[in-house]
Amino acid sequence: MTFSDLNRHVRVYTGAKPFSCRHCSKEFVWHTQLKMHRLKSHNEGTWFTCHICQKKFSRKHDLNQHMQQHEGVKSYVCDECPKRFFTVYEMKRHQPLHSDYRKFSCFLCDARFKRKYEVERHLKKCSAVHGISALLL
Repeated sequence: MTFSDLNRHVRVYTGAKPFSCRHCSKEFVWHTQLKMHRLKSHNEGTWFTCHICQKKFSRKHDLNQHMQQHEGVKSYVCDECPKRFFTVYEMKRHQPLHSDYRKFSCFLCDARFKRKYEVERHLKKCSAVHGISALLL
């Protein structure tokens, strides 16, 4: 671990925000957050625009990933099945389907789920059955 890695790591625990905007003095933990803020709030910087659909991205990497979708390139393959994905995020979201592990549970009925959105959807129905307002959850 380098000294700069350690500095970045420590920020998570100390809450230090060493990067501040020169336009509005808003502070950020990460330099990339500051760059994004300047671009979106003060129009300072460069948008990367898709020449096919005109969608804009703040990072060239995100535009490159987006372009793979237009080209139909699915570079990431599930270890458990032949399904392919455009991004690592999509693949990781898919992989729990191959496991019996259910880390999310309903606190009203103890039903268990593989994905967070599944238990959230369930809670809306289950809270109605138990007579609890979904707004209280």
